[in-house]
Amino acid sequence: MADKLQNPVTVRVERRRARRYPCVVSIELADLQSEVQLQERVTDLSLYGCGVAASKPLPVGTNLRVRITRKRGTFSAVGKVVYATADGDMGIVFARIERNDQVILEKWISELRDR
Repeated sequence: MADKLQNPVTVRVERRRARRYPCVVSIELADLQSEVQLQERVTDLSLYGCGVAASKPLPVGTNLRVRITRKRGTFSAVGKVVYATADGDMGIVFARIERNDQVILEKWISELRDR
């Protein structure tokens, strides 16, 4: 069994469902449990979520009401914090999106992709 590694290392490969596009816009986050509200900045956007630069990141697993405002409208969804770093970066996945908001998001992604 000399071929086996003595101390195997697990490598975690992150796979995203969709390409992220750099996008700096305002985002309002409201914790659905505590109702704490934050005003932060989106750093990137995809069809399934966004990155956020937060002054005080929320804990992983926090369920949120998300509202992103861009010059051409407002997108709303229910989301969840999937990662948070000590540096203030958070990842939010969109868990529930109404049809009208999905149309807005798809339009924004198309505009970002065409830049």
